Amino acid sequence: MIRVILFFMALAGPVASDVLVAARTIPAQSLIRAEDLLLRNVTANGGVDDPLLLIGMEARVALYAGRPVRPADVGFPAIVDRNEIVPLIYNSGGLYIATEGRSLGRAGIGDIVRVMNLSSRSTVSARIGEDGVAYVSR
Repeated sequence: MIRVILFFMALAGPVASDVLVAARTIPAQSLIRAEDLLLRNVTANGGVDDPLLLIGMEARVALYAGRPVRPADVGFPAIVDRNEIVPLIYNSGGLYIATEGRSLGRAGIGDIVRVMNLSSRSTVSARIGEDGVAYVSR
């Protein structure tokens, strides 16, 4: 019986639901405001229905008018820009190393970005902390 129900559920097409769509074309790297969003009943996979999850976030890609906004399309506003000099810290097992690095991309809090160690010229992946520091971990 369960297989029959699952079969018919699989045959059913996408379901229309209320999701947030862009009210206008929002360029990448722009902050999203309340007036940039509209709640529409559309067929969409993975759309967001709570405006509080999007307002104040930064568009990671261009968001086109009338299209649903997905969680992957937005992120925390960038606090580190490309080519910015940032503190680079490695702290593990009692070993603490601090130096300066050059960010090779834009990143917000919690994002992972490639950073070039200015002393050794080696490139590492680091997570950006709330303080704008690039933290390297294993």
